[in-house]
Amino acid sequence: MSSFLLLLLFMHAHCHGSEAREMADDQYWKDLINHDRVDDNVIANRYNVLRLPSMDYDTHSENDSSVQSKVHVHQHAMVDNHVGEIHAHPSSHMDHIDRSVMVFFTLNDLKVGTSMPIYFPKKDPSTSPHLLPREEADSIPFSLKELPYLLQFFSFLQDSPQAKAMEATLRECESDAIKGETKFCATSLESMLDFARRIFGLNSRFKILTTAHLTKSSTLFQNYTILETPQQISAPMMVACHTVPYPYAVLYCHSQETENKVFKVSLGGENGDKVQAVVVCHMDTSQWSRNHVSFRVLGIEPGTPGVCHFFPADNFVIVPVPAPLNSIVSAM
Repeated sequence: MSSFLLLLLFMHAHCHGSEAREMADDQYWKDLINHDRVDDNVIANRYNVLRLPSMDYDTHSENDSSVQSKVHVHQHAMVDNHVGEIHAHPSSHMDHIDRSVMVFFTLNDLKVGTSMPIYFPKKDPSTSPHLLPREEADSIPFSLKELPYLLQFFSFLQDSPQAKAMEATLRECESDAIKGETKFCATSLESMLDFARRIFGLNSRFKILTTAHLTKSSTLFQNYTILETPQQISAPMMVACHTVPYPYAVLYCHSQETENKVFKVSLGGENGDKVQAVVVCHMDTSQWSRNHVSFRVLGIEPGTPGVCHFFPADNFVIVPVPAPLNSIVSAM
């Protein structure tokens, strides 16, 4: 299990009511709103590029510069079919591009020797929001209609970047799931576990898979090479959980009826970084929006099978385990 998730759980165990309004450290919000540029599009889409139904830009024209930059990324990451490498050079001429979308690839590229540019965000767990105990989380409204009250509760100005981020999270959590998807925004560890049991069965046992950075580095974006044959995890069902910006920890969790494949992948970075990454490949994308970011990055159409993405260290996948265990098992 990643150090981020361990600390998240530790904070859950030691967090008390008087701390609720101070859950999000100032640095957390600074990191959020200082990413590339501050505008509504960035605030709405910065918080997690991996949430399934919302990787689209329907609120903006297709000529929007942010969309064009994502297409431009793809033009710098075309696959060479002869050598299985994705040629991209994360250098100064690409600094204007939103690199957070550089997590997508296709199942055909999931093999030893493939190189690709990957963005791995690295957050300081000590400055990130903490999980609240269920009793406290349930005592705080979590609803878009309560946003004016919530802004007052957390002492945020109405038009502040924090307010826009909170609004984006609440809208996403209240939006309809796509066909075949079940989604839930967990505001406590207990509610996240309840959702997993709802998907797998009340008496099910499961394990949590996370991406682990094996070396210390501040590099966020570089070329990585797949070093070993990817290990597929047996997972007839899965739940993916993603952190989203909020004054306390909120996990956007979702599960799909369609086929997905889960892998552990050993990566080596250009600078010597070593990462044991979690990868999920979606085998049915027919229900996804045509404006889905992955389609734009990869230059493919809805319905294309085998759209894969890496998980950052503060996101995780939950899969059932066949044999009963005494506790939830961490696979990393």
